[in-house]
Amino acid sequence: MKVCLVGSSGGHLTHLKKIEPFWKGHDRFWVTFDKKDANSLLADERVYHCFYPTNRNIKNLLKNTILAIKVLKKEKPDVIISSGAAVAIPFFWIGKIMRIKLVYIEVFDRMDKPTITGKLVYPISDLFFVQWERMKKVYPKAKNIGSIF
Repeated sequence: MKVCLVGSSGGHLTHLKKIEPFWKGHDRFWVTFDKKDANSLLADERVYHCFYPTNRNIKNLLKNTILAIKVLKKEKPDVIISSGAAVAIPFFWIGKIMRIKLVYIEVFDRMDKPTITGKLVYPISDLFFVQWERMKKVYPKAKNIGSIF
């Protein structure tokens, strides 16, 4: 199985690293920001750098959509996994069009309200995980996996 892990640097990337037992044995690649923390954390990994800032930035959303098309056509992953933030949106929507399985993990610090990214990818995700039982009121089809920390 080939895995695409998409996430902003910082906490979102930390979430994805926490599920290492799942992705460690698989062919994988990452999509994240070209920042010191991300580059250090992923020094021995195959990484595609996306455009940032992503929050409310239409220009970079368009650039990341083009990047998603190019990377996903080239790599042909079986699954895309993300915990956000905004860079996940174009990868999930292009991935859906390409019939790639989509797995989203809502971040740990959201206990009763959705993230913007979560709201935008929830309808198309094949698996949507939350880390708090009360988040199932926000995302009724989600599965509670408890804390990954």
